[in-house]
Amino acid sequence: MNVELSQEQLSAEYWCLRDKKKRVINLPQPLAALADTHGHLTVFRQTDPVEALVRAALAGLRLLVVPLDPTEDVKDVPAFLNWWDEIREHAHAMLEQLAEIGIATSDDKDLLDKLYFIAGIHPYGAQIWLDDASAHERLDMLLANPYCLGMGEIGLDFGPYHELSADVQIETFRQQLRMAHEHNLPVELHLRDGENDSLGHDLALQLLRKEGVPQAGCDLHCFTSGPEIMKPFVELGCHIAFGGAATFKRSDDIRAAFFACPDELLLSETDCPYMAPTPLRGMECEPAMAALTIDFLAEQRELAGISSCEETYRNFWHNAHDFFGLTL
Repeated sequence: MNVELSQEQLSAEYWCLRDKKKRVINLPQPLAALADTHGHLTVFRQTDPVEALVRAALAGLRLLVVPLDPTEDVKDVPAFLNWWDEIREHAHAMLEQLAEIGIATSDDKDLLDKLYFIAGIHPYGAQIWLDDASAHERLDMLLANPYCLGMGEIGLDFGPYHELSADVQIETFRQQLRMAHEHNLPVELHLRDGENDSLGHDLALQLLRKEGVPQAGCDLHCFTSGPEIMKPFVELGCHIAFGGAATFKRSDDIRAAFFACPDELLLSETDCPYMAPTPLRGMECEPAMAALTIDFLAEQRELAGISSCEETYRNFWHNAHDFFGLTL
């Protein structure tokens, strides 16, 4: 594909991340390849998804998994799949040109060989799932695609924006959990509690114990609670994914969970465009920012005497492949 970069795009500075004051944020040199196991490319408000892929590749990302919801993100599966191919091709062409002038390397294009998605009904779409047969058809089409690695994000939400009853959410969650068992797919869970309670996690735990954790795996995506909430899920063998919220100044409980999480169950993610890490908090998050979160968490784990930075980097990378059944 012939994609001509503008003069501005042919500058290395164009591809830098910048804070709210437009200052360049220098990204750390990664100690291993980086993985973002949950990054939304379809709901950016300001960021161009092709440029986001290029920045992610330049930052050292080599695996990106995009969650899709057929009640919200994907209303036309063939059109989406055309878009999916187009953004990969455009990003590849851009990286080719950047490599020619020394901004990118040949390895940067490897990200586009490990660009995948998962598909599932977010709790907000639970009623649509129960009422609309076309949503089932779209989910089946997405799950059958070779780029699809699992189901997600599925689960329960009792946060400030939820509008659906627990019964509706639980039934949709239950049906999708059973589908994951039938298709032998891993699941990524969205669990949000109510104010001053742990309702979402408590009900999810009950359902997982009743239905069984899918043999292919289960991940608590965007974990933002403490070690007490995490512990029973870890005992069931669930992976725990940490993102930008773990870098926030007042996130001591999330970091305590991170320290308590076994090495083999750690996963890295951005949940972009939400919750950009420090020092970019409040900005639109994108996959390249995984570099900041992973480096911060690796350093914190080393300071706590749990594992070296290099080991944490490697664990994030290897665990992402193990979870999704990918070869290194």
